[in-house]
Formats: sequence, C-alpha cells, structure tokens
Amino acid sequence: MIHSMRFGRRLCVVAVLLASTQMAFAQDAFDAPAMFTGKVGVSGADRSPIYPGTTATVSGEGFAVGQTVTVERGDTVLVDAIKADGEGKFTATFDVPADAVIGVHPVIVKTDAPDSAEVIQVKVSPDLETFGEDKFDIVKSASLAGNLYQVAISEKNGTIFATSAVGRPPVKESTLYKLDAETLEVLAEATPEIADERGGRYAVYGVAVDDTHGNVWVTNSRQNTVAVYAQDDLALVKQFADGAANHARDVVVDHTRGRAYVSTSTDGIEVFDTGTLELIDTIEVPSKQRGQRFFTTSLALDEDAAILYTPSLTTPETAFINVETGEVTVSPLTATDRAIGVDVSEDGSRIFYVSQGGDDLVITDAEGTVLSDTPIGVQPLNVVYDDADGLVFVVNRGSDSLAVTDVNGEMVANLRVGPQPNFVEETEDGAIYVVNKRREGNDDSNTIWRLDLK
Repeated sequence: MIHSMRFGRRLCVVAVLLASTQMAFAQDAFDAPAMFTGKVGVSGADRSPIYPGTTATVSGEGFAVGQTVTVERGDTVLVDAIKADGEGKFTATFDVPADAVIGVHPVIVKTDAPDSAEVIQVKVSPDLETFGEDKFDIVKSASLAGNLYQVAISEKNGTIFATSAVGRPPVKESTLYKLDAETLEVLAEATPEIADERGGRYAVYGVAVDDTHGNVWVTNSRQNTVAVYAQDDLALVKQFADGAANHARDVVVDHTRGRAYVSTSTDGIEVFDTGTLELIDTIEVPSKQRGQRFFTTSLALDEDAAILYTPSLTTPETAFINVETGEVTVSPLTATDRAIGVDVSEDGSRIFYVSQGGDDLVITDAEGTVLSDTPIGVQPLNVVYDDADGLVFVVNRGSDSLAVTDVNGEMVANLRVGPQPNFVEETEDGAIYVVNKRREGNDDSNTIWRLDLK
C-alpha cells in the first residue's frame, strides 16, 4: 500500500514535469514572429545553372549579424545552421543528387533568433551533351550591333529582318536590320526615332513581315506600342502612339485577313489592320485561375484554320483564339511551368510548348493530351516546328543551345549557336534562322545563324 502510494506520487511528478515541458515547447514554438528580411540565391558553379550530380552554392545577405540560417528541401537539410557574418551574409554549398528531378523545387530557408522562414524556388536543369552538327549546313552572319532579339522572314523577297536593342530605359541603342536570306549580308539598317527627352529611342524587339503591303511590323516594348517600316529601305511608315499596345512583345501578320496580332502581357491581344494601319480591336484573354490574369507571350498563327495560339507565362493555361469570330478558348496546360514559346503543325494536330520553369518541350495533340515531355535545355525561349523535315527546333538561352527533336520529342541534335540564343524561325522549305545576344569575349556574339538539314 505504501509502495503504491509512492509510485503514484512519482507518476504525478513526471506528469507535471512533462506538462511543463510541453508548455515551454509551445511557448518557444510560438514566440513573437519576425519578418524574413534576408535575400537568398542558389546557383551552380560560377553562377551557372544547377545540374543533377553537381554542387550548388547558396548565398545570402540582409540577415542579422550572427543569425543562424538553415536551408531544407523537404525533410533533407541542405545547409545546417550556418551563421551570418559581420555583414549579415553567408555562403554555403550542398550536393545535388545525381537523380534529382528536372524542374523547380521548393526550398525552405529558416532563421533562428529571430525566427522566420521563406520558401524559395530552386531550379534543376537538364545537362545535355552537344551532338549532331554534322547533320546541318550552317552559315553565320557577321557580328551585329547591340543585342539581337528576333528575326522574321520575307519568303517573297528572299530577305530577313532582325531587331536589336541594348539596356534598360532610356534605351539609346537599337537597330532594325535587313539581310539577304541566303548569304546573311546586311542590306540595310535603320535606327528608331527618339522617343523621349532623355534620349531613349523607340527600341525594336518583336518583328513580323507583311509581304502583302511590303512592310515590317515591330514591337516597341518600352513605350508600349508598335511601329511599321518599309521593307525596301526600312523607312519609317508609321510610329503608333505610346500606349497603343501594353508591353508589346510578339507580333504576327495574318496575310489572309490583313491583320497584325500583338501580344500585350495581361491585356490580351491587340489587333491592327495592316492596310489602314489602325488599331481596330482588342481580344481579351481571361484566365480561368481564380484571382489570376492570363499573361500572353509567344504567338503562333494557323492562317488556314483561323486560330491564334498563345500560352500564359504566369498561369498553367493556353489559349486558342478564333480570329474570324473572336471566340477565345482557354484550356489547362498543367504539364509545363511558365510556358513561354509555342508553335503548331500545319495540320493543327500537334502543338509545341517550351517552358521556363520546366526547361522542357511539351508536345500535345489538338485536344491538349500530352504526347511527350522532353528535357530540352536551360531556359528555353522559343520553338518552331519545321513541317518540311518533321523537326522541332528550340532555342535555350541559358545553355547557349539549339535543341532539335523529331515530332515525337526524341532528340536528334543539340547544337551550340552562340551566346544566349533568343529566337528561332523557319521558312516553308525548312531553312532555320537563329539570333543570339552579346557576351564579352565571345566571337559569335550578336550573330544570325542559318541552318539547312543536309
């Protein structure tokens, strides 16, 4: 009896201690919250992309001196309790598993004293070998000025047109080039007009050719507008007023209907008459995602079917626009992450998307069923399908590459095409044109490449 009473007292003491510990834990776990004030970035060696089986570097700044920082992916600790230095900074490394899945990963950055947390996105990219250069005849232009953005082709006149611009507003250096489509010799060039009192110009970015009226359409993204130049001598035909097309990016010309369609980020598609050179309509592209806005970027036009295709950069969606009726169909596009490039086969049976988040090429049928999903390179920007040869071409800005697949997404070549390739376009007979940008010390900077399958 006495023994039992002593055991009961001990049990009570243990229970009290356990309860006290739990209360203390609860108080520690829910102390005064703090704002996450740091800034954290993750990259590969020398700020390169992160590949499976390599070492990644984590850099942070803006933390309290001596603050403890821990970096985790799920249940795995990547960086364990490193302290910020006297300037509130830290640097650490971790190994990326060889079997790491390609794509964007949520990584948690936690701090102690004071406690705070932030989720950052870390992208693991595909590391692809180059091969297949012997399958193509390749011609390169001389190095041009500025930073090349896009290229458009005049099938009728055997010429191509390329846009170039440098820097942030006020952009004072920009050029529209006209080149021979075969030799890539520069035939003419034009400097856009001054746009403001700071000396900024109506810099040119997107470009499309109107062979019916002999004009070239360009987008002036910085002034939220567009302009039209003459093909023969690049004389300015019309500069539209600032604000005519919000953050105008891509432009495509519909020769059948005499229209130019311009993507304007979250403002849909602006429609211009290529004969009268007037803005005649705005096609709104609503998002089906609650509280979100559809962000138009690249455009692909099937003139025969009267369908304009555009994916959303910020929502997992794609839009099909009937340019005859104005009807807009928005469909899910969940296989990609931040889709930015699009093209369609001539018969409309295959649609090709490239994404910034997934570093992949996704091929769907007309109903949206995913047929293939191929790791394609780092930071793909643009895609074209060459119906003549049945090949898909993707420019990857982050890996300086032009990836080539068949219609089923199987890689057939992966080529180096100079620094930061930005755009790819194709002719009806299968010639491929690529433009790239400038990188200090690279002899292939700001060049236009023509590739023909042997």
